[in-house]
Amino acid sequence: MKFVMSSYGTRGEVEPCVAVGRELLRRGHDVCMAVPPDLVGFVESVGIKPVAYRLDSQTLIEAYINYWTCYYGNRRKIGDMLRYSRQLQEIATRALAETRTMLMLLAEGADLILTGVNFENPAANVAEYYGIPLATMHFSPIRTNTRVPPMLPSVLGRTAMMLPAPLDRAAMSARERMIWHIGSKKLENAQRRELGLPDATGPLSQLMAERRSLEIQAYDEVCFPGLAGEWAKLSERRPFVGTLTIELPTKVDEEVLSWIANGSPPICFGFGSMLVESSSDTVAMIAAACSRLGERALISAGVSEFSEVPNFEHVKVVPTVNYSAVFPACRAVVHHGTSATAAGLRAAVPSLILWKIPEQRLWGNAINRLGVGTARCFSAVTEDSLVQDLRTILGSQHVSRAREIATRMTTPAESAARAADCVEDLARSRQPS
Repeated sequence: MKFVMSSYGTRGEVEPCVAVGRELLRRGHDVCMAVPPDLVGFVESVGIKPVAYRLDSQTLIEAYINYWTCYYGNRRKIGDMLRYSRQLQEIATRALAETRTMLMLLAEGADLILTGVNFENPAANVAEYYGIPLATMHFSPIRTNTRVPPMLPSVLGRTAMMLPAPLDRAAMSARERMIWHIGSKKLENAQRRELGLPDATGPLSQLMAERRSLEIQAYDEVCFPGLAGEWAKLSERRPFVGTLTIELPTKVDEEVLSWIANGSPPICFGFGSMLVESSSDTVAMIAAACSRLGERALISAGVSEFSEVPNFEHVKVVPTVNYSAVFPACRAVVHHGTSATAAGLRAAVPSLILWKIPEQRLWGNAINRLGVGTARCFSAVTEDSLVQDLRTILGSQHVSRAREIATRMTTPAESAARAADCVEDLARSRQPS
């Protein structure tokens, strides 16, 4: 069978689709994938045929982060917020159009389209145009439910209040419809008319339900207790497969593991796709906080530039780390949430999530509820707060809880196999007998 995949986002958003694509390739299927140009090499490294979009992943994520950093940091700067909002809307509109154009070229003759959560709409429209099934990858709960409370921003944007449980579902449903009516309805229907499709009468979730599309929940059930039970009647359309990763080795694995072995287990700080404004100040803060606690620090720079930072005897800085190899050898992990969260849970170590955007904040709330860590807005971090948060997660209660949760996590191989089974079954069900 022929599978066409699309993921417009960061490495953490592209990797789950890559994990499924690699498993489909192993099973003998034809797989191609459209991704940002800076991630073509990553996709190609596992054998999947890549096709490059024009916008790179950092252009999109930086615009998104700029808006939310301003929102959470200082909403009084209305001019900056409006400017970032316009910039984000312009970039997103370009990405939406490009996604549709690319998928129209790739999906002819395909048996199924699999897309990441970003820009599901054009993928759904193209799938409808060609009369083929659609599968989407959700990295956290985004459909209406009562288990993940919607958070309403406070006046200053720094804190949030949560609605009582009985109102959760109504609030999420109303918010989804409001966003569709105000933000995406006009653009969505313009795209559909260009394809000769009838106007949509509701948000994407309604369209996907009507077409019985697959919404793969690419995270572990244990992270959001009770959610799988609430969606039990939708289990065929919203299967929980576990977190999807491919755990590629890095060039510095041997060096890092040797450094770890020559001292006490460190705390690993990973920044991934989140740019750090001042790498020197960040390293100095981490070094000072860990020194006060008598801990060593391993820093994974990610996309940030950490080449010219102060040297500290108890701190090691590397471009990236292999989460699956390194996290189990650490005392705790500090990261921005999303893809690194499952790696920390699988490694049975507590986490501190320093979030910048709502999706990361959701994962911070999740680890808080699970009792395996804590979270804080990145812009509010100080040396004193870092010491306090690290002392909290290194406590015996968080450490023992992390070990317990680890036993309930799916393995990467199990997750990839489950997801591949789901998309294969859907594609076969729509084929002529």
